[in-house]
Amino acid sequence: MTDPSATHQTGLRLDNVAIALGSRTLVSVDHLIAPGDVLTVMGPSGSGKSTLLAFIGGFLDPAFSARGRVHCNGIDITDAPPQARRAGLLFQDPLLFPHMSVGGNLVFAVPQSVTGRAARRTHAADALCDVGLDGFFDRDPDTLSGGQKARVALARVLVSDPAFMLLDEPFSKLDAGLRDQIRRLVFERARARRLPVLLVTHDAADAEAAGGALIELAPAASDGNGP
Repeated sequence: MTDPSATHQTGLRLDNVAIALGSRTLVSVDHLIAPGDVLTVMGPSGSGKSTLLAFIGGFLDPAFSARGRVHCNGIDITDAPPQARRAGLLFQDPLLFPHMSVGGNLVFAVPQSVTGRAARRTHAADALCDVGLDGFFDRDPDTLSGGQKARVALARVLVSDPAFMLLDEPFSKLDAGLRDQIRRLVFERARARRLPVLLVTHDAADAEAAGGALIELAPAASDGNGP
């Protein structure tokens, strides 16, 4: 049953959301992520973490079934197309377009409401400056370090004006020193913009750095049909 109060809440409301594969429930969440807060869902591979993100983002594989509703700032987005949900997605890999400059990657993500080439470039350049990459607009993504690519990926998400952020183990491929640095940057920028954040991870250090509520998932049953 949908919580009627969800239509009056700010933040990201997961209203009795449950994801199943066949008869097996993988993950069940009922939680309000307030603006600027982080909910961490932690568990091993196959436990349903990324499947939960896929449902919230609107790209759940049809092999899975889901129930419950997702509200963002009081609006039910459960049945909205992915592009209408305004989810800011960060993955393990930065997924930068190799045929575009760093700035081109960001200009691509600037909302269509920002019109004019100069205005769009200014938005992109400002976003790069915000993550410590002032002057990187014309750089080739292939010339960047792993930490710089992670910063560009974050800037591209932020410049898209998301309503909330979904983080799918975005720190897991960084070395230890960079991991701490990028974690702090991501969470600081999300708090500054008052974005609700859902982080999925298998790393307890990520959950500790996030500093918000934590849901721990059990390992998937070894029935050969894990997600």
